[in-house]
Amino acid sequence: MSTRPAACDVVIPCRDEAPALPALLALVPEGFHPIVVDNGSTDDTAAVARRLGATVVQESRPGYGAAVHAGLEAATADYVAVIDGDGSMDPAQLVGLLAEVQADRADLAVGRRRPVARGVWPWHARAGNAVVLWWLRRRIGLAVHDIAPMRVARRQQLLDLGVQDRRFGYPVELLQRAGRAGWRLSEQDIDYHPRAAGTRSKVSGSVVGTVRAARDFARVLT
Repeated sequence: MSTRPAACDVVIPCRDEAPALPALLALVPEGFHPIVVDNGSTDDTAAVARRLGATVVQESRPGYGAAVHAGLEAATADYVAVIDGDGSMDPAQLVGLLAEVQADRADLAVGRRRPVARGVWPWHARAGNAVVLWWLRRRIGLAVHDIAPMRVARRQQLLDLGVQDRRFGYPVELLQRAGRAGWRLSEQDIDYHPRAAGTRSKVSGSVVGTVRAARDFARVLT
């Protein structure tokens, strides 16, 4: 991993994602530095991440938003990316998103998941996603096709946006606040792979998980 200052820090919220990290971190492109936020793992997520050269941040408060915010505060690069730690997305595709923000064509560049095989994105997760996106289009005219599972923006702008949710509602509140603040959004297709063996989704892995995430989404929609 390069010792030069990173052009972009990559926040990777994790809970029990140790099996996914070797392959995931190996794909982080030159110029990007991974910050793994260990959000209460019971496996060796933190140890694996450190061994592979990532910065490790401990966040004891449970929740996706809590982990992302802790990583954002720990970041030092001007640009920050966020990507899941389950191996379902390719960090190499952050390059195109970063280019949009660096070239000042967008304030927030987001990925739109395109499953590489049938069954990668369960029906219940798709349905919940669709409802949220319909609401964002109808209420604030935000024409996006996914809830920003992979994204890049300027660090200080993200902090100034003031996203408050610390659970699964974080990306939805982020999009809502960005839309209302007049941010320019750019969306690119990204490959969506099966998550790494030995890991389990906290959201799409079960109907119960999706329902819990939907509850968090609903709480932040105003």
